[in-house]
Amino acid sequence: MNANEIRKDFPTLDQEVNGHPLVYLDNGATSQRPRAVIDEIKRFYEEDNSNVHRSVHTLGERATLLYEGAREKVADFIGAPGPRGLIFTKSATEALNLVAYAWGRHHLAPGDEVLISEMEHHSNIVSWQLACQDTGATIKAIPVDVDEGILEFDKLDGLLSNRTKVVAVTHVSNVLGTINPISEISARAHEVGAVVVCDGAQAAPHIPVNVVELGCDFYVGTGHKMCGPTGIGFVWGREEILEEMNPFHGGGEMILDVWMDRATYNELPYKFEAGTPPIAAAIGLGVAIDYLNDIGMKAVHDHEVELGKYAMQRLGEISGIKIFGPRDADRKGGLVSFSFEEIHAHDVGTILDTLGIAVRAGHHCAKPLMRKLGVPATTRASFYIYNTKDEVDRLHDGLLQVQKTMQGGLGL
Repeated sequence: MNANEIRKDFPTLDQEVNGHPLVYLDNGATSQRPRAVIDEIKRFYEEDNSNVHRSVHTLGERATLLYEGAREKVADFIGAPGPRGLIFTKSATEALNLVAYAWGRHHLAPGDEVLISEMEHHSNIVSWQLACQDTGATIKAIPVDVDEGILEFDKLDGLLSNRTKVVAVTHVSNVLGTINPISEISARAHEVGAVVVCDGAQAAPHIPVNVVELGCDFYVGTGHKMCGPTGIGFVWGREEILEEMNPFHGGGEMILDVWMDRATYNELPYKFEAGTPPIAAAIGLGVAIDYLNDIGMKAVHDHEVELGKYAMQRLGEISGIKIFGPRDADRKGGLVSFSFEEIHAHDVGTILDTLGIAVRAGHHCAKPLMRKLGVPATTRASFYIYNTKDEVDRLHDGLLQVQKTMQGGLGL
């Protein structure tokens, strides 16, 4: 793949910020959108805009075909057996909450345990905290090896037991970049009868995903990190589990019939899609998946591994930088998270912004992990299909400027 050619498809990248050509290295937070996605959303609103499923007129039929076509594309993209288990949500956060609410609150009980990890995003922590508060279950966590940036799998068997009902882990850490061995975790969790929930928000945009091979029971993702619009996420679940779950929301479309004292629910996946869904966003996500498929997810991952290796090399040349996560770029996603001397991450990010370089600075919605790492925050540079080694060089030079500026300001 040619990142310089791909850049031409992304209009946001063709601008200056603070007098410098934009270097966008905040893809872990959200990616940019190719013109094909932007144009298709505009075209939909101009030509096919209508609600889905309930209309018999032509525009409604067009919208429904596009919406359901997007569902098929997402299901195929993650290797799902079919589209019936693919539920659209507004975000990965809502998808995790759907599972924790609609499955967790009806299957957890006092004495049960939910096993997560210390590298989880708050979405995969707080949603289960709420479920446990309502049911009397408790949370345990797989610890992180700070030096290696990986989960301590030798502790896994000691944490799993017949009390474990859920194992909820991230596929790729949004802080460390660690790619977790989900298939191994799923196999060991299933041995004790646990349901496996995988947060794929940082994985699906960057590496090939096949939920059947991963062996998980639920897989969650979001569109805006994979060249799609905001306001669209998804959860895939095993159909036999989804069939016996209660709905997450009540309203139109998720029912077959309603009386004043009861209702019968729609078939999958509509039982979990109450009300008007994010139609245009889903269609835009379908086009984004077409775009990524044209490149090929192996090529995407190979490109990011190459950038990750180069970034760790270049940042390693700067004194005072400590990189967190695996040192082997083949074992992680395309990001580098680091601390820089005694300089707060917000100061690093602010100074880099004056140079036109966009990075993420903060706790990355992973405060328990920050405490384990012993830092209040990190700076994260996260890469995607349109980033180049020249931009990594810009980051390197920008960090030298950060060091110079802060040392001068502190009189050092």
